[in-house]
Amino acid sequence: MLSEDAVHKLAETFKILGDSTRIKILHALSKRELCVCDIAAVVQMGQSAVSHQLRLLRSSRLVKYRKEGKMVWYSLDDDHISLLLSQGIKHIAHR
Repeated sequence: MLSEDAVHKLAETFKILGDSTRIKILHALSKRELCVCDIAAVVQMGQSAVSHQLRLLRSSRLVKYRKEGKMVWYSLDDDHISLLLSQGIKHIAHR
């Protein structure tokens, strides 16, 4: 059986993944590293709304960032996130 802490952390991760905007952002980032303005264009949202979603994704360790001068580039935190997305896509396509 999973520990209570593990159950809680997993539930929180799935809760964060339960938002269509965040799924779109994660899917875009699974293709390549992007800046906020590029993410905003892909998901057709304002930059401030995207920044808010990125803050949530960062705090959940699903997304990381790096600074290059004044530019901030976002990417998936690790390969597990990409695998989780691809498995979810395969699951919904299966039938």
